[in-house]
Amino acid sequence: MNSVAVATTDGMVHFELALACEVFGSPPDAVRVPWYDLSVCGARPVRAGRFRVEPDGGFDRLAEADTVIVPALADVDEDPPADLVDAVRAAHESGARVVSLCTGAFVLAAAGLLDGLRATTHWAHTDELAARYPRVTVDPDVLYVDNGRVLTSAGKAAAMDLCLHLVRLDHGSAIANVVARRLVVPPHREGGQAQFVSTPVPEDDGHPLAELLPWVMRRLDQPLTVEDLARQANLSSRHLARHFRAVTGTTPLRWLLAQRIRRAQELLESTDDSIDAIAAAAGMGTATTLRRHFHRAVGVPPDTYRRTFRA
Repeated sequence: MNSVAVATTDGMVHFELALACEVFGSPPDAVRVPWYDLSVCGARPVRAGRFRVEPDGGFDRLAEADTVIVPALADVDEDPPADLVDAVRAAHESGARVVSLCTGAFVLAAAGLLDGLRATTHWAHTDELAARYPRVTVDPDVLYVDNGRVLTSAGKAAAMDLCLHLVRLDHGSAIANVVARRLVVPPHREGGQAQFVSTPVPEDDGHPLAELLPWVMRRLDQPLTVEDLARQANLSSRHLARHFRAVTGTTPLRWLLAQRIRRAQELLESTDDSIDAIAAAAGMGTATTLRRHFHRAVGVPPDTYRRTFRA
């Protein structure tokens, strides 16, 4: 896996593009093994954010690479360029390992490379990816997915996690750690992108739960049942569940648990309160209960989350 080709087209995000070039194009001084032969490939000079990128060659060179990397696209509402999709598909058929960073997953999906596979992208676009490509199993909670010859990463900094994972696969953990140390990033992050996803309260004043949701948010430290919520909203439990599904996309209990988790996240980020105190403030009762639900929802224990975000 010595040659790496980074695909470029107009509208790509410069962060992921530059990140891939930095990892695979700049061998650390301490590394004494042959490094990657990096090339940037595109049909023409392109704009990536505020930067102009001059490719080393055309898309035909993707099929000659061992690894092809597709950085993020800024506008996922538009179909990816057909020449890029065709070139990525041809590279995969030629035996290349194909990697998407962030919303680059939409290119791989358009090429049919994700059909029947698990994949991820930036959490803000996972629903769109799943809706547009129903044959793809979209996992919104992970930092990256490795299917062997097809790999996808979540958003932004998760691209670094996947790039370091590739270095680890190709050269081993010791060298991946050297690369991470040079870039001043952790060689491996625990958990998934769920820990970075906010869960805001819907702001549409016209929906039937407009007054109920703020009422609940002010009482997260109190024990609340579905019956309590239905009584406050002057609805039956059945009608409450229907409105919750329409407005929030989930059930009352799941929404309530998500808000309790989010409150715990806020307190872990901003206070030195004990886990027991945070569990009580978030309505979880005990530290054991908080740890169980928090780990399941966020992917890391509360203590790990606090160390990450307080740092």
